[in-house]
Amino acid sequence: MLAWWWVSAAPVRDVGGALTGAGRLTGLVAGYAMPLLLLSMARVPAAERHVGADRLARWHAFLGRWTVCLVVAHALLTTWGYAVASGSGAVDQASTLLLHYPGVLLATVAAALLVGVGVASARAARARLRYETWYYLHLYTYLAVALSFAHVLATGEQLVGHPVARWLWSLLYAVAGAAVLWYRLLEPVRSTLRHRFRVERVVDEGAGVTSVVLRGRDVAAMGALPGQFVRLRPLTRQGWWSSHPYSLSAAPSGDRLRVSAKDLGDHSAALAGMRPGTRVLVLGPFGALTAERRSRRQVLLLAGGIGVTPLRALFQTLPAAPGELTFVYRSRSIDEMALRGELVEIARRRDQRLHLMPGPSGGGWDPLPGRRLLHLVPDLREHDVYLCGPPGFTTAALAALRRCGVARSRVHAEQFSL
Repeated sequence: MLAWWWVSAAPVRDVGGALTGAGRLTGLVAGYAMPLLLLSMARVPAAERHVGADRLARWHAFLGRWTVCLVVAHALLTTWGYAVASGSGAVDQASTLLLHYPGVLLATVAAALLVGVGVASARAARARLRYETWYYLHLYTYLAVALSFAHVLATGEQLVGHPVARWLWSLLYAVAGAAVLWYRLLEPVRSTLRHRFRVERVVDEGAGVTSVVLRGRDVAAMGALPGQFVRLRPLTRQGWWSSHPYSLSAAPSGDRLRVSAKDLGDHSAALAGMRPGTRVLVLGPFGALTAERRSRRQVLLLAGGIGVTPLRALFQTLPAAPGELTFVYRSRSIDEMALRGELVEIARRRDQRLHLMPGPSGGGWDPLPGRRLLHLVPDLREHDVYLCGPPGFTTAALAALRRCGVARSRVHAEQFSL
């Protein structure tokens, strides 16, 4: 984008031209970032599996912040540049642009929508919004992208009069739009018709954790792997309009999948109220926290809280000789350790090591301060590490692994509280 702008931009002869040129550059880069925003959250299976859903989400958040900043800079610099060139005030120039320049009014609406979504996604605002409210506010991003696309084609100096550039620009947006249309709208319909999942049973695991067993058709064709997650959309009056991610807490078996979740919000709490026979739309699988990342025979599975769910499935299925797997499970109390009985049984049956470590953070039971992990796993540097848990736990665990000398390339983690 920078090279194309440099080649095609008009020569800068004065301050007004410099400001206008900077405005056009920021607009061009913002326009390029918008389809990337869509692609990063289009749920393309290959990207979700090989890049990782959490990394894509971080890229999306990073792109979103910069796109909003670039759009605001584009509007301010362009208006300022035109005002300097014409000798008018900034307010008068803004009115002229809105009323007399094609596509500018649409672009202003698009900018307002993007800024609104950006404000709603700020950490302070996000903490006060229900997930469903935040999710539906984000849908306005699609409208903003469409309006900005029309604006750039109508007034973009680097595209007007350059048919090849217009074609390539349109192709970029078309690919992003097609990915969103297929993977977020059409693929869910196809999946529903093919797999026909229904709730088989609901199990109260204690400590606010619920497991839901789903039964469907042709489940093996989904290619779900232990460690991955799916998105569930119960086809009920209350649940059809939103989907949420849940980790597979057991290896797929025949025509069944099992997910488990802790009561952390309206949707996860609703799992406990599901009734057998309820039809459920299951999207996925997603995520890269799978055995495919493994590079060493010895593996440490490090779980915190409800992060135990995908690691429990890996503990069940990772190929290993006796003693090659070590599971360390951290929680505030023994009663809050979900699926504890299953972990004990898997460890006994497979002859693997299991360390249940309840208690307050920083206490004697906490394996993360200092280099305590080396006391549990003396040859830790020779292990692959699979890590899952709440953000605070994940941050502390990554720091602990770094202190213990574990290479970052051998730490495999995903987290979704962004």
